[in-house]
Amino acid sequence: MSGNSLLSPQRPNSAFPWTRVVTGLVAIPIALSVTFLGGWYFTLGFGIIVYLGQWEYFEMVRAKGILPAAKTTVVITQILLVICTISSSLADAVVPVAGTLICFYLLFQPKLATIADIAASILGLFYCAYLPSYWVRLRSIGEGSSLQWSLALPNHWPTWPDVPMGFKLTMLSFVCIWATDIGAYAFGKLWGRTRLSEISPKKTVEGAVCGVIGSILVASAGAYYLHWPYWELTGLTLGLMIGIASLLGDLTESMMKRDAGIKDSGKLIPGHGGILDRADSYVFTAPLVYYFVTLVLPLLSSGS
Repeated sequence: MSGNSLLSPQRPNSAFPWTRVVTGLVAIPIALSVTFLGGWYFTLGFGIIVYLGQWEYFEMVRAKGILPAAKTTVVITQILLVICTISSSLADAVVPVAGTLICFYLLFQPKLATIADIAASILGLFYCAYLPSYWVRLRSIGEGSSLQWSLALPNHWPTWPDVPMGFKLTMLSFVCIWATDIGAYAFGKLWGRTRLSEISPKKTVEGAVCGVIGSILVASAGAYYLHWPYWELTGLTLGLMIGIASLLGDLTESMMKRDAGIKDSGKLIPGHGGILDRADSYVFTAPLVYYFVTLVLPLLSSGS
């Protein structure tokens, strides 16, 4: 060991992630604002996120030598989000039509399309469009404001009891996902010993369990506050679903990145990677929450 190394100060292994923190401080207020305003504000903001995430997905697909119908799928996706804002029930009719159009486009390309091209395109529609579109449907529940149909700002901020149920449900889902992510990361660092999956070596069983428990605690508090029937059971069920779906979403995106041979889905968000790197936990959760509150809760309410 040289004398210079003995005299020089030891540098820390990693500096404080200022870029990551500043990015979060900027992005979070914007996301909360468009979520609160709802309507076309939410659709516009969410549409941008979906557009960017979808392009990241198609870049991963191209890295495997696959040629999807990227532009066609992206355009159809934005149409789907608009229709979800206007009519949630009509949105389901878009998906089979969209799949037909995508196949039609690929069939008439100069280069003969492969099964992989078709499959990757349909997955891009399902994973990056149809599943995330349920966030728009969830946010629109109980939306009686003119914001649903215009971009006019409200004359006054509503009191909490007057806030649309869609906003409360969306925020409850968000906080459950945050609790899952934070719990899995923090407690995994502290107590994690057992690897959860070969797909993502840093994730542990102990961290995953603590993350799901965090989601259950938040969902139970939300169920109690929103006066759901059998709130102990409904809170437990919702928290369990969101916690598991959040972890599965994270692992699914990690699997795709590993197959594509990349570390991050993109570099759009300083300190965080790509859109999919931040939004993977949200992909599978929205449909579960939406059908839970629109199908399961009404049945329980009628039986109680």
